[in-house]
Amino acid sequence: MRINIFKRLWLLLLSVGPGIFCIGYTIGTGSVTSMIKSGSQYGLQLLWVLFLSAFFAWILMESYGRFAAVTGNTAINSFRNKLKWGKLWAILTIVGVVMGQWSALSGLLGLTSNAIYEVARLFFPGLNESNYWAVLGIAIALIIIMFSFLLVGKYSFFEKVLVIFVTLMGLSFILSMFMVLPSAAEIARGFIPSIPTGGNLMVAAFVGTTMAAPTFIIRPLIVKEKGWDKTRLKEQKRDALTSAILLFVISATIMIAATGALFHEGKVVTKVLDMVYALEPVAGKFTVAIFMFGAMSAGLSSIFPILMVLPLLIGDYKQGKMDVKSPTFKILAATACLVGLIVPIFGVNPIMAQIATQVASVFILPVVITGIIILINRQSLMGKHKASLFLNVALFAALAFSLVISYTGILGLNEYFTNL
Repeated sequence: MRINIFKRLWLLLLSVGPGIFCIGYTIGTGSVTSMIKSGSQYGLQLLWVLFLSAFFAWILMESYGRFAAVTGNTAINSFRNKLKWGKLWAILTIVGVVMGQWSALSGLLGLTSNAIYEVARLFFPGLNESNYWAVLGIAIALIIIMFSFLLVGKYSFFEKVLVIFVTLMGLSFILSMFMVLPSAAEIARGFIPSIPTGGNLMVAAFVGTTMAAPTFIIRPLIVKEKGWDKTRLKEQKRDALTSAILLFVISATIMIAATGALFHEGKVVTKVLDMVYALEPVAGKFTVAIFMFGAMSAGLSSIFPILMVLPLLIGDYKQGKMDVKSPTFKILAATACLVGLIVPIFGVNPIMAQIATQVASVFILPVVITGIIILINRQSLMGKHKASLFLNVALFAALAFSLVISYTGILGLNEYFTNL
């Protein structure tokens, strides 16, 4: 009986399909850092921003997924061939997405390897407070394992790897949240819009890490690889909604856990590793270990698809399909691995720089949203499946939201660099 339950759970998670890539791309150590910092510093005051970001992420996943299922076309290739100034549009999107992803990759690997070492120190206090060579060794081992997974070259295998990482991450954060759960009234107040003093940078970071442009651009490739066509539109729609819900729930649990354990204690943390020392006196080693296990899974679930982003987008630009077996794919993924080792090699831990990177990601969002608005409303492409009134209103609301957040991001970055 128990085996059947686990088998059903596994099949349910696999049914999320392309949505697993969404969660893998979106929730990484950087987003965990943002949620922890926000929860410890502002409580749940920015929960409404997270909700809106997840809502618009659902709208965009649904739009890009519907476009791919109906037309059989992918995003970058369609930008290139079906939009005015298409080549420029496509190249601008690729450059914007890859710069944001690769600049975050090195920080992700550095944070994840440090998190693994800190969990080891939690249970083996005799280890040195800092050990450059141990952390670097962990980082090299992780990147070799991730690259070896990529050499398999099968989407179904990639999907199963991400299911494991995302499941471990989600269960870890949900368990740790229930151990330090704040009141229901406090959680409800988090949905009332307000921005705390000095919170502009965090608002933009939330949107940059939740409405992640790579998620939407890559989705048509995954939908096409999955074999979903216009006869599977209901399945595609369910996948988009399920992944958006999981995206919100997992991110919210991190913020709620940080609020329950740290905000009321007056402890503000600015990085994932601070959680070890701040959370342990409140919740104990077991809770800390569970939370950090989730943070490590978040890092790994993001590192894996980020290594693929440039070769996938180039394959999309050239051929309009997922290319995971060619020498070009392997060379570009290996190059990304080397980029990922920069922070561990130099021993840097750029927490605020990573948040600034997430903020920078919002600036490509208006381009990505405008592109799908044009494509999904073309009768010649979509026929009777073109965007409904509700979807158009939601898409234009998402565009307006992204423009407002881009302006907020400029204010936040100005505040950040002014205070340096």
